Amino acid sequence: MVKNNSNSSRILFFLLSFLIFHSSAVGGFFTTNATVRYVSHEGSNTPPYTTWETAADSIMFAINISVFGDTIYVANGVYEEQVTMIRGLTLIGAGMDSCVIDTRQLAFSGFNSVTLKDSCVFKGFQIIVANQDVGNGIKGEGPYGLITLNKIKDGVNGIYLFQSDIKVENNICENNRIGIRVSHSSSIVRGNNIYSDYFQDTGIILVDFSVSETPIIEANNITTNSFGIDIDFGTNPLIKNNIIYLIDDFARGYSGSLSDTVKIFNNLIIAEGEQPHTRGMSITGVPHLIRNNFVIGDMEVGIKQAGLNDSLLQLHNNVVMNAKYGFNMGVNAKFKYNNAWNNDINYTNFGQDSTNLSVNPMIVSEDSLDFHLQMFSPLIDAGDPDILDIDGSRSDIGLWGGPYGGRYTYRDLAPKPPSNLTAVYDSGFVLLRWNRNTEADFYRYRVYRDTVPNFIYDTTKIIAVVVDTFYYDDLPEKYLATDYYYKLTAMDSTGHQSATSEEVHVTVTGVPEGPPIVVEEYKLLQNYPNPFNPSTKIPYRLIEPGYVKLYVYDIKGELVKLLVNEYQTAGYYEVEFRPNSSERGKGKLGLDWATGYNDDIASGIYIYQIMVKSDRSIPVFTDINKMILLK
Repeated sequence: MVKNNSNSSRILFFLLSFLIFHSSAVGGFFTTNATVRYVSHEGSNTPPYTTWETAADSIMFAINISVFGDTIYVANGVYEEQVTMIRGLTLIGAGMDSCVIDTRQLAFSGFNSVTLKDSCVFKGFQIIVANQDVGNGIKGEGPYGLITLNKIKDGVNGIYLFQSDIKVENNICENNRIGIRVSHSSSIVRGNNIYSDYFQDTGIILVDFSVSETPIIEANNITTNSFGIDIDFGTNPLIKNNIIYLIDDFARGYSGSLSDTVKIFNNLIIAEGEQPHTRGMSITGVPHLIRNNFVIGDMEVGIKQAGLNDSLLQLHNNVVMNAKYGFNMGVNAKFKYNNAWNNDINYTNFGQDSTNLSVNPMIVSEDSLDFHLQMFSPLIDAGDPDILDIDGSRSDIGLWGGPYGGRYTYRDLAPKPPSNLTAVYDSGFVLLRWNRNTEADFYRYRVYRDTVPNFIYDTTKIIAVVVDTFYYDDLPEKYLATDYYYKLTAMDSTGHQSATSEEVHVTVTGVPEGPPIVVEEYKLLQNYPNPFNPSTKIPYRLIEPGYVKLYVYDIKGELVKLLVNEYQTAGYYEVEFRPNSSERGKGKLGLDWATGYNDDIASGIYIYQIMVKSDRSIPVFTDINKMILLK
């Protein structure tokens, strides 16, 4: 995604950083006589600590004799101390995995493990605070500075910015009650990864009682059980290009309170699993400009207007998919050029006008979280004509449109394979039915038939090309004892052909006065895509109601995940398997369908197994299949 920085501004920032952080102020001028000091448990602890051999044994020993402009390097090790920096100091650790500041035995309410003053740089540490009820990781005080490439664990606030304009970039905030608190600050918070398994955690919270600060919250990756980004009070932020995973019910991707203007552009909000009370965005009557966001998942509502004055809201170029309610807006909201797709109810409390669409957005891959538009997507150049894409054309609707989107080439991809193919006998014919494809460039279906199972489809097996979602087949030898097998593909207007649907089976009994028997079978179908990364869907069919368990095992036979564990009615089902970092910790939250695995799984072959029991708890079907994860 495009960041709001030019090369020239980056160069200027690094030049200024060099002058500020590596010089000392003498008589009103900068001189380059800064001292480099060292900290290591292997040194002799001999002041002024200017070599590794004489390195200080304590970080604070080195800080206490330093002045503005000095740099301190810290070697691998665990340092059980509270760190308070001085103005203009650069403190660089050996890396977040091996250079640790551990304050678990020191912390108390209001405690800060590390405190930054004006014009400080803090880089390359892991900070273990105490727990989510005591202490903060890093507190930034003063107008300037940089916090980068650190890991902060187990605190009330991972990073606490107070009355400071610090750059906070590429840090990991893990298991803090609040990942990053931006209080009375116009800081830039960019590229951080924030995750917590605390029950009521918040990724980033913004507070400013004066309603005058303008922080930038950009390109962060947040996984939350509660709030992704929350405006507690005041502030006028630009919130753009963030990815927010909602992993527990009642979560909110964005929630806002009193402010002058909030700009929310090009953010992706994903609800993991079924979450009937979760909202992608909960918008108050505060002035909001909400553009080119993409909200997706099985949640209560994608974007909901929750305040009193809906006339202060402007929502353009957004997409909501797969929710119970897509958009729930007040009648006075400035609400145009949006798209709601595959929601139970796309638009609520709002009279949809002709600019708001309900069409398949034709993204590249929902399973792989690739939300670029395909070549024939109806969202291309369908956005607000007063908003332009980076190339100067009319804006696209969706995540990659508008001035904070990106340049890319629209790909011409094949349709998705037809799904839910069924066969029934009707008036001497076999009636085939299936679900309709919704791609804008869809053209026709090809119907294939053969007398052997798992047949290879080619042009010699085509029995029909149709546009409808049904086909009556007049069997050529209906009174011979014969088996027939059917499958489908979808074609688009440029000749691309999808992968095949599942295969259905019909047996002709050979009795002249008898009709063919349609063989309805339990089936565990091949997952798609396969190989996959980061997710895949596992289809199966039940011919009768029953209790279903669907497992995933690794190649050693150890359980990775229980995907389904419930009673289901007869029908066709597809279950998503997404073994990525957004699912870490689910096993700790007591979810019925999750095992205790809390980490990524490796590339390789995995086994999925289905077990079905009847209403009387009698096993009626079991099957296994293989799939491949490629990273």
